[in-house]
Amino acid sequence: MKSVKIAVFAACALAVLSPVQGAVAKETPQDFVQLSRELMPAVVNIATTQKVRGLDDIPAFPRGSPLEKFNDELNLDGADEINSLGSGFIISADGVIVTNNHVIENADKIEIIFADGEQLKAEVIGRDLATDIAVLRVKTGRPLPFVRFGDSNNVQIGEWVIAIGNPFGLGASVSAGIISARNRDIGAGTYDDFLQTDAAINRGNSGGPLFSMNGEVIGVNTAIVSPTGASVGVGFAVPADLVRTVVSQLLEFGETRRGWLGVRLRAVTPDAARRNGLTRPRGALIAGLTEGGPAAKAGLRPGDIVISYGGKETAETRVLSRLVADSPIGKSLPVEFLRNGKRMSATVIVSRLEGNDVAKRPPAEGRTVDPAPEPAPGVAGEQGAVLGMRVAEITRDLRRRFRLDPDVSGLVVLSVEPGSAAAGSVQAGDVILEMAFQPVETVAEARAQAARLDGRAPILLYLDRGGDKTFRQIEARK
Repeated sequence: MKSVKIAVFAACALAVLSPVQGAVAKETPQDFVQLSRELMPAVVNIATTQKVRGLDDIPAFPRGSPLEKFNDELNLDGADEINSLGSGFIISADGVIVTNNHVIENADKIEIIFADGEQLKAEVIGRDLATDIAVLRVKTGRPLPFVRFGDSNNVQIGEWVIAIGNPFGLGASVSAGIISARNRDIGAGTYDDFLQTDAAINRGNSGGPLFSMNGEVIGVNTAIVSPTGASVGVGFAVPADLVRTVVSQLLEFGETRRGWLGVRLRAVTPDAARRNGLTRPRGALIAGLTEGGPAAKAGLRPGDIVISYGGKETAETRVLSRLVADSPIGKSLPVEFLRNGKRMSATVIVSRLEGNDVAKRPPAEGRTVDPAPEPAPGVAGEQGAVLGMRVAEITRDLRRRFRLDPDVSGLVVLSVEPGSAAAGSVQAGDVILEMAFQPVETVAEARAQAARLDGRAPILLYLDRGGDKTFRQIEARK
């Protein structure tokens, strides 16, 4: 079976005025003409500029010499910037814009290009690596057309949707399709809960809106699965209900503030389900607790299976992670769980997840990992830098320090360089099992894999994160 790569493409103050009018279609229309006409003014193109560091040190051929013409080919004569294009949408008349964080990540300048051709500089209000959402603002002397978030929880499989964005830098483009699936986990982060659609999403569509037939934003187009890098009808959007919460916090605080219980979660195995009287695996298994954390104080123990949190069913671990993250800090919430087949309950007081800044992706709910400074001599096996990560062969001391499973093998990540290709995707304590589908257990093997690709394509890492297996894609050239 051929491997398939996951591609992620670069592409709330309440308003006083009414949102875009007329974009309501209660039944499936014969076409999308009117709906597109009403919505397109609120969708924007986002142009970013990133300065390339270090080119000033590269010698250029002297002006007037026979070799001067080669300066342009070597990008040494002023071509020290990287430009990229993405999409976004306006959510308030005073210029608040939502997009993907990866659209504007590392940008030195961000410009918004409106449907009428006007261009304005944008400032970053806040960004959230965990959900890949960013909020921008432009200042303008006129009220802007905008759209509203809809209820993504009520979106049905088979429902018609349209995507509007800036594919391949061509400008505002509309594509139509249906909702193919809900609650997709594609290994992009802790809070994966994507809507899947077959509406065409391509490079440059990232950050653009996915609309319902009511003209409401039900998702932010973020990623595709494709063997070619172009749309094959498998696209993913962050659901509006998740985006709305993140945007609200970014507008209020400039950062996200997530709840924390101090638990390490794993999927419920069939054996664990049978031991607790379940006919099938469901719920979230507590694999470990942070001493003194909210869950430990409430009396929960390793081995408990959480089946309900805050009155809502927790069908699997990522559902519980999402519910905890969205919980108000300091609030007391009921938890129902199974312990040795007996149904029990407790009350937890939600704490705040610390270290949730833009420099790194938040860890899995409650994952407790000791800080990872440079290890003392003799503590680790061979170690070295690979793709912006400092990695080491696993030793008994590292296995204990990072609380690694006794049977996991690979390279443990000691630290990640801020701004590197791995930043935001890989974190200290992760164990790299495979690189580009090849097992790696030594630093030399990891470096060989990176050198083999030589920046020609992103590298797919297969990681063990707290006992859970996940894929992460990073750019080898950085």
